[in-house]
Amino acid sequence: AVVSTQSTGRMDLSDLIKTAHSTLTIDSVLPKSVLQEDCCIGIDEAGRGPVLGPMVYGIAYCPISKINDVKDLGAADSKQLKDSDREEILEKIHANSDYIGYSVVVLSPNYISTSMLGRENYNLNAMSHDTAISLIHRVLKKGVKVKDVYVDTVGPADKYQAKLSSIFPDLNITVASKADDKYPICGASSICAKVCRDRCMKEWVSPEKIYDISDSGSGYPSDPKTKEWLSKNVDKVFGFPQFVRFSWSTAELIMDKKCVKVSWDEEGDEDEENNPKLSSFFKKVKKTSEIPRHRFYHEQGLMSMTDF
Repeated sequence: AVVSTQSTGRMDLSDLIKTAHSTLTIDSVLPKSVLQEDCCIGIDEAGRGPVLGPMVYGIAYCPISKINDVKDLGAADSKQLKDSDREEILEKIHANSDYIGYSVVVLSPNYISTSMLGRENYNLNAMSHDTAISLIHRVLKKGVKVKDVYVDTVGPADKYQAKLSSIFPDLNITVASKADDKYPICGASSICAKVCRDRCMKEWVSPEKIYDISDSGSGYPSDPKTKEWLSKNVDKVFGFPQFVRFSWSTAELIMDKKCVKVSWDEEGDEDEENNPKLSSFFKKVKKTSEIPRHRFYHEQGLMSMTDF
């Protein structure tokens, strides 16, 4: 499920509790000018590496003629700014909604982990690419006259750019490392994404209602405070709350150490060669034109009959 909401003055995260298993999309007011003039858009993310909290993707857009105005707002790589500076710049973006708009997508920790551990291999790079593509489609659907696109790279920039160009052949697409520091509109998207993630971390309401996340540190696996919080808040049976990306190796190691071990009893021959592992039942099986018959029919000498 995807939950969307409209923001008129600030990022409204009141629906976040509804998205513990999915995503939340927040849109700013749509400036009239972006429907009339050629525009540029920038895309960046925040929270890719942490073991705690969501990953947030942001897209910002404005008329190309207003790019210097965006630069004057102070839009830059959000990681180089203080929290208070980022909040101030976002307020400036809201105050100048006559020419600049944005959307952010909050990918919940549970959504990230269940996607990565699903039967189909859906890694974080693919998830990031798909989110960025969906944001471009979202802006185009609103009627924004997009001409230039700037994206902070995920993986090899040349391959990512070729992928986006094949999907959007009519747009001028630039994918670059540290694009948020090179292109003001990409810096604006970085600000929106980072402020949204920071607010998510502060305002997150745990559905389990038994965990205090106020003392969880930065959320990065290398943070001792985060590791300590993870160690204290793992349930021996149910594992981690939905605030945790349980697919991260940091979380997996703690679960292996502290959680109850589960033994799967399998019937039949205990010989490993004749006794397949449980995980084998979740792997893809090559389709064959004929379904093999159960050995019972062979042992009993039974055959299919069409004529009597």
